[in-house]
Amino acid sequence: MDKEQIAQSYDLACKAFTDLNVDVESALTKLERISLSVHCWQGDDVGGFESLGEDLGGSGLAATGNYPGKARTPQELRLDYLKAFELIPGKHRVNIHAMYGEFKGEKIDRNEISIEHFQGWIDWAKENDLKIDFNPTLFAHPKARSGLTLSSKSKEIRDFWIQHVTCCRDIAESIGQALGSPCINNLWIPDGTKEGPVDRAGYRALLADSLDQIFAIKHDKANTRDFVEGKLFGIGSEAYVVGSHEFYLGYAVKNKIGLTLDMGHFHPTESVADKISAVIPFVPELLLHVSRGLHWDSDHVVIVNDDLIALAEEIVRSKAMDRIYLSLDYFDASINRIAAWVTGARATLKAMLYALLQPWETLNELEESGRHFQRLALLEVLKSMPFGAIWNYYCNQKDVPTGIDWVEKIEDYEKKVLKKRG
Repeated sequence: MDKEQIAQSYDLACKAFTDLNVDVESALTKLERISLSVHCWQGDDVGGFESLGEDLGGSGLAATGNYPGKARTPQELRLDYLKAFELIPGKHRVNIHAMYGEFKGEKIDRNEISIEHFQGWIDWAKENDLKIDFNPTLFAHPKARSGLTLSSKSKEIRDFWIQHVTCCRDIAESIGQALGSPCINNLWIPDGTKEGPVDRAGYRALLADSLDQIFAIKHDKANTRDFVEGKLFGIGSEAYVVGSHEFYLGYAVKNKIGLTLDMGHFHPTESVADKISAVIPFVPELLLHVSRGLHWDSDHVVIVNDDLIALAEEIVRSKAMDRIYLSLDYFDASINRIAAWVTGARATLKAMLYALLQPWETLNELEESGRHFQRLALLEVLKSMPFGAIWNYYCNQKDVPTGIDWVEKIEDYEKKVLKKRG
């Protein structure tokens, strides 16, 4: 579609939305402020760039597929990131795990990492006007082989991982300070057991103690923000997860720490969208990991579906968008990895635009006055509104491809770059 057609379609769409008391320009201004945190682990199948020189042990994570062209070095991963960002409208962030440092072939264990191992990422981010978020890596390591880290009954194991998370929080603060934007530091651990333990309370008491030691060290919130993330179950922790949703919700509320909700970390019948209004009044900030679980925590590439739209609607209706952060979290090695990034990011932004283009005040007035069938009718009308024309206009304004045109860009990059990788 050429620019003239896009502009004409946009004008007609604006008129249709204006008739429903929707301010399209205001919606686009709000969409522009949304900065997705785009996860590095989609680019290399959760491999990282460590040189520990030994079996890293089970991770509790699995990327399925062997599509050619995955990133093998930080340089290749950063190159792929830039290609993805060319195809996603808006300004977005880079989200890296501690295992993605540049260690130059040296054996640097995780309790010894420092900001110097991420200086290359910082320099690259500055060069490309990007911001970075960070995550401790408490999996794929010999000291995580038992499936227990911060909740291990071995003090030696707990102390090692406390040191690692402490290093990561220092790194996150330095990243945020260097780039002039708070670095989101999200803590997820794989701790759990395959069969139900007798001492459930004991493991959770140890985890709480480890967290207390970690968060006793305060950091400047202008540079970094802490979040904790729960989970229903995982590979090797089918029967019991120490850091469950209820555990971290209680811990976050008590200690005034940010809470992370992952769309793939709950029972398939639970709605993460519904949880937003339940928790946002009680936690300082909320981080949402946008994913798509199928039957279990399978982290499929995000698409526009009912779950994603419901999530976006609740974010907009929460009246707390300034306290809610969005991060992508999935990994699919069966398709082009850059296409996976772009598909999920564009889908998330589309869902947010769809939610922003709803006449909230009108819908709320109908609800409060008891006109429920009228509210339902208006919600149905919104489903056939020319939302796509507004999306194409936004993409065009941000100088990224509209419609299906971005696919050709990735196919060309695959031919020229990805297929040449061993």
